[in-house]
Amino acid sequence: MSNPAIVRSALLMAAIVLAGCASAPDKADLPPEQGVASAALDKTPWALQSQTGAAQSGAAGWTHWTLPGKTTTQFRAARHQGRDALAAISQASASMVRSKVRVAPEDLGRVRFSWNVPELIAGADLGTRDVADSPVRIVLAFEGDRSKLSARNAMLSELARALTGEEMPYATLMYVWCNHRAPGSVIVGPRTDRIRKLVVESGSGNLKRWLDYERDVRADFIKAFGEAPGALVGIAVMTDTDNTASATRAWYGPVRLERIAAAAP
Repeated sequence: MSNPAIVRSALLMAAIVLAGCASAPDKADLPPEQGVASAALDKTPWALQSQTGAAQSGAAGWTHWTLPGKTTTQFRAARHQGRDALAAISQASASMVRSKVRVAPEDLGRVRFSWNVPELIAGADLGTRDVADSPVRIVLAFEGDRSKLSARNAMLSELARALTGEEMPYATLMYVWCNHRAPGSVIVGPRTDRIRKLVVESGSGNLKRWLDYERDVRADFIKAFGEAPGALVGIAVMTDTDNTASATRAWYGPVRLERIAAAAP
């Protein structure tokens, strides 16, 4: 159980659960008026414009979740190229801003998000364990039939619970920007196949400008995992450079979930 890669994997997956028992935020990362404490983060223009359903479900809003033993990515409110944004500054670091939600499988609709990336991370490869960093990620966590987990994934889930008090999600879908794989490619996580990354942007052609996306959550989950999704229980943004020991920055626009409208009686 002491393998650093296994421990990091378990911590990361526990973080993606997006429950309320996160570690204390490091307010030294940001100016006091833009600290990453939950109350301050929820008052930023980015958070106020994000619509994830957390308020409707009674869940906590956006919180900054740090990984034990890892340098923390800095997140701060910003205006970038005329848009309200959440700026992420990573220096050999890894952490995420997350929100707990609950959307039943039959209510899953679309997710809208945007990001602005000034440069790629040299040498990063999301399919290779030791260099699996990304300037931007949109992370969705799902429930499912945990009896289907392999012995290894069940062990990772138990390790995650022991380390953080949170089980890993049954499945995690990430929308990512890859250095070289074509959009539409699915990357199976190098540490666990319960994390799968769907490439929505690739290469350097669209750097330094805002890019907007609208994705069908159910269709993308089926494409990535080959089965129907369970309930959506969390959403996050994550920027990390801990594996490559490099530096990057990026900006996220508001994240919006759309549920399927109920049919008229």
